[in-house]
Amino acid sequence: MLNRIIFACALLLTINSIDLQAQYQFTALVLDEESEEPLIGATIHNKKLGLGAVTDTTGKAIIDNIPEGKHQFQISYVGYETLSFELDFPSKEASELLTFKLHHKHGEMEEVTISSTRSSRTIDNIPTRVEFIAGGELTEKGNMKPGDIRMLLNESTGIRTQQTSATSYNSSIRIQGLDGKYTQLLRDGLPLFSGYSGSLSLMQIAPLDLKQVEVIKGSNSTLYGGGAIAGLVNLISKDPKSKPELSMMFNGTSALGLDVSSFYANRNEKIGTTIFASYNKGTAYDPAGIGLTAIPKFDRFTLNPKLFIYPREETTIEIGLNMVKEERLGGNMDFINGEDVNNPYYELNETDRVSSQILIDHSFEDNFKASFKNSISYFDRGIEIPDYNFSGLQFSSFSELNFNYVMENSEWIGGLNLWTDNFDQNLDSMAFNHSFQEYTTGIFLQNTYDFSENIAVESGLRLDYNNQYGLFPLPRLSLMYTPTNSLTFRMGGGLGYKTPTVFSEEAETLQFQSVRPLNRSELSAERSYGANFDINYSYSFTEKLSLTSNALFFYTQIENPLNLVQVQNQFEFNQSAGFIDSKGIELNLKWGYEDFKLFTGYTFADVNETLNNSTEQMPLVAKHRLNNVLMYEKHGNFWLGLEAYYFSPQKLNDGEIGQSYWIFGLMSEKRFSEMFSVFLNFENFTDTRQTAFDTVYRGNIENPQFRDIYAPVDGFVINGGIKLNLL
Repeated sequence: MLNRIIFACALLLTINSIDLQAQYQFTALVLDEESEEPLIGATIHNKKLGLGAVTDTTGKAIIDNIPEGKHQFQISYVGYETLSFELDFPSKEASELLTFKLHHKHGEMEEVTISSTRSSRTIDNIPTRVEFIAGGELTEKGNMKPGDIRMLLNESTGIRTQQTSATSYNSSIRIQGLDGKYTQLLRDGLPLFSGYSGSLSLMQIAPLDLKQVEVIKGSNSTLYGGGAIAGLVNLISKDPKSKPELSMMFNGTSALGLDVSSFYANRNEKIGTTIFASYNKGTAYDPAGIGLTAIPKFDRFTLNPKLFIYPREETTIEIGLNMVKEERLGGNMDFINGEDVNNPYYELNETDRVSSQILIDHSFEDNFKASFKNSISYFDRGIEIPDYNFSGLQFSSFSELNFNYVMENSEWIGGLNLWTDNFDQNLDSMAFNHSFQEYTTGIFLQNTYDFSENIAVESGLRLDYNNQYGLFPLPRLSLMYTPTNSLTFRMGGGLGYKTPTVFSEEAETLQFQSVRPLNRSELSAERSYGANFDINYSYSFTEKLSLTSNALFFYTQIENPLNLVQVQNQFEFNQSAGFIDSKGIELNLKWGYEDFKLFTGYTFADVNETLNNSTEQMPLVAKHRLNNVLMYEKHGNFWLGLEAYYFSPQKLNDGEIGQSYWIFGLMSEKRFSEMFSVFLNFENFTDTRQTAFDTVYRGNIENPQFRDIYAPVDGFVINGGIKLNLL
């Protein structure tokens, strides 16, 4: 009996000793490095132990039950650089209140949750390489072009907005040198700008109500279906916070342009709302004096109201509308200014764009979340040039039901969707009939699995069925290896496809004139495969000097590409055995020293088309590009930036070679208070213009034969204005 009592006491002492050994506690205070204000909601986490805490209203967080030994911790907060450190338990240092100061982060790899991956993981923990523009960078780029998002994208490494019309300013997105039709443009994950509605889309999206812009390069068809061969750009809208927001922007340009935008957001426990409204006006502008508009005359109204409903803590319902109405007139300057002109050339675009969005998110127990999203889009556009017009109405819809299930070391994402596209052409127009009806159904499943603390794998499979072109299996695989906190490797690849469409850059430049309808019985979908390898490294040389570097090696091949060829006096799309391949490297370097940031980006893109055993370089691709931005930011209330961009010579569609050129810009903003700031920008102050060293058309001004636009045509433009935050 005595032995049993002794044994029980010894067992209790042992258990108590083990329990006491696990009761170390760590307390941290997290502050903003500049203001030294507490950061509320910052996350302190130890992935290996599965322990973590979130800072309270005083900036403090406490983590209990830490076992003996050395342990790595990370502190992360949206808009700030992630801080990693090691503590030894037990120790005097670990037993005291430790203060950590986080630095503001301006770059592509911030610790935020990315919507485009549909994952709950933050950007640093996703095997898929994601770039994003947010915070100060989004604000700076938005200041330079408050009326549209062209500059916001064009100044990113590996991305170019290609102007497709010399007079209307229309542009498309090219990623890694591939045609704009291979890039998918989304709004909050919804394809509102596909097909005919992609026309003029970059020119009709103002950035003031955007929270961030996410870019995934390479094939992303597993999650998003056809069209995401080169990559996708996802525009994420702001959502309401408990603190109300009312902001306004007034901008004017030396080219007599005007932009007025306003954004309101607020929410309470059950209801929230955001309202964005803007008016954008352009005046016909001809800096070269050639008699044709470099910037067209236009008037555009935009209204985007959204309602957010929170019936329960775990449920969010979002209902929104996007409405844009615009009239855009380019061409002969005298004609546009109201003078009597014989046989003037002009291009008139009238557009009405209305789309609805419904998003419903519901979180269940056991880390399971389900989402439903739907959009219905109405797009009416008419194009008129002398003796010809083209007009039609696109009615499209997208519906998706998906789920997200998070386990200890794994995450599952799956779903199914239906996409419909119906285009009715106005048969009174003097063009071939391009009306069609098409639908695609899809089902997808993706898994992200942590094999260890340093290795994660993301694998996925999608099956799409298109009523015109059949079934498409789309596998995808990505791997992430993180040997240290400062070094990350990513590699991945997948398949993609793009169904034939008449709405491409090639046909757009012709205003669809003399373009024959697609012969769907003889055409098949373009198919692709691609892979990329990514290295991300960060290093602090001193407390003040730091470097973040990223290198991306990419390759994409598109088989049986669809080409627009001339047949006598008409044009038609055809396919021949061959392929397009894009290969190259993107290099990004970000240096930080005190209040200075230097961004340098280099893109090498070698894009070729091989047909009938003959290989030729694709037109309108600058094989070498340099992006350089030097920023000075003082205490969050003054910004000054100098930009320099280089484009190497480009092959043109007429067989000639365009010249290389540099573009320089200067941007500045001064914040006088939380409510009021002034910005002033000198865009392209060296007045680099294609019309200064080359031509944009041949023939006469009454019937111009336009050439490719490979350099700016608007030249040196000053813009400036004020921003108000009234709440």
